[in-house]
Amino acid sequence: MDKGKLSSQVAHASLEAALKSNKLNEWKKKGTKKVILKVKDERELLHYYELAKKNNLTNALIKDAAKTFFKVPTITCLAIGPDKEEKIDKVTKELKML
Repeated sequence: MDKGKLSSQVAHASLEAALKSNKLNEWKKKGTKKVILKVKDERELLHYYELAKKNNLTNALIKDAAKTFFKVPTITCLAIGPDKEEKIDKVTKELKML
């Protein structure tokens, strides 16, 4: 993905996760921290999606509709949280920043 497409996918994921969350006000009071991490492929992304669900973390898995950049619908992004930093770090601690 180019930088513009990547940015829009991250925005979609962040917004969807925030709208799903019952911890939105607490997250807003703490400054709405966001950390962008990378995975090597879709399989690894889905692994973290399963871990987030297993740990009862709010999440949003984004599947692009293939209207502009991709030729077929493609899973592009996963947002985890908002939640307590320790809970998210338990799931994502092995990942590196983008």
